[in-house]
Amino acid sequence: MPNIKIFSGSSHQDLSQKIADRLGLELGKVVTKKFSNQETCVEIGESVRGEDVYIVQSGCGEINDNLMELLIMINACKIASASRVTAVIPCFPYARQDKKDKSRAPISAKLVANMLSVAGADHIITMDLHASQIQGFFDIPVDNLYAEPAVLKWIRENISEWRNCTIVSPDAGGAKRVTSIADRLNVDFALIHKERKKANEVDRMVLVGDVKDRVAILVDDMADTCGTICHAADKLLSAGATRVYAILTHGIFSGPAISRINNACFEAVVCSKCFLGGRSLIHHHLLYCVALILLYTCSFPLAYLHPSRPFPGQISSWAQM
Repeated sequence: MPNIKIFSGSSHQDLSQKIADRLGLELGKVVTKKFSNQETCVEIGESVRGEDVYIVQSGCGEINDNLMELLIMINACKIASASRVTAVIPCFPYARQDKKDKSRAPISAKLVANMLSVAGADHIITMDLHASQIQGFFDIPVDNLYAEPAVLKWIRENISEWRNCTIVSPDAGGAKRVTSIADRLNVDFALIHKERKKANEVDRMVLVGDVKDRVAILVDDMADTCGTICHAADKLLSAGATRVYAILTHGIFSGPAISRINNACFEAVVCSKCFLGGRSLIHHHLLYCVALILLYTCSFPLAYLHPSRPFPGQISSWAQM
């Protein structure tokens, strides 16, 4: 694949290497370091003049440092005469701060979008944005890829009773996501309305839909402290569900997340490898990190986008691979 360079930030080098391997390419040479005052320094170790550059950096780990590193890498490639610079950001940082929900609240996702554009990014590739309207914060092309094909594949291959299941959204915001999956599986869906006392703390939940004597499959774009999905699992069991699974695109698993999963009633918790939080937990007895989402939704679009060929946001055949 000529005239294409893939560089990895320090947030998730394993992910970057797998994408490069899938495309049959070598990762570009880049050195990142910090000065004694903690300023980030990036040195691109090879020519990018006239090249189509892809920089892979996820919003995980030390988010602020990794975001700054991404901005510097974009700018370094741009002023080194790269033909085009695409930022591949599987988990978009600050995506939950996407609206002004109270007085004097910042819209931090918009600020991040502005910074990426000013740094010199020509194109953004991300996965399962927390809110699709974040695409509108940019004046450059944004491809919001979906984990749905790999989710469908995992459900069909690993849940024997999937024909008698209900796909459940743990909040009203994910209703569109679960209805799409339920339609593809030809099963029912439900959602849980939640009220929060404050961030990361759920006050009350109300189930809308029927899960009695069925397998309940919770689907969400991310889980941070896992309070929402664990409360939702308890609600589903009390409503008559026989088993409860959770499928997440971005498994952040911060704070008390793992202890909550240990004490919850899940049959399994499935997440992608697009977030480093799940990487060290692969051998956890309930937690499965699946590479399918990584390979089919990150690598193929790069192959399509390099020669500027159009591709659908969801390629149905991926779910059959």
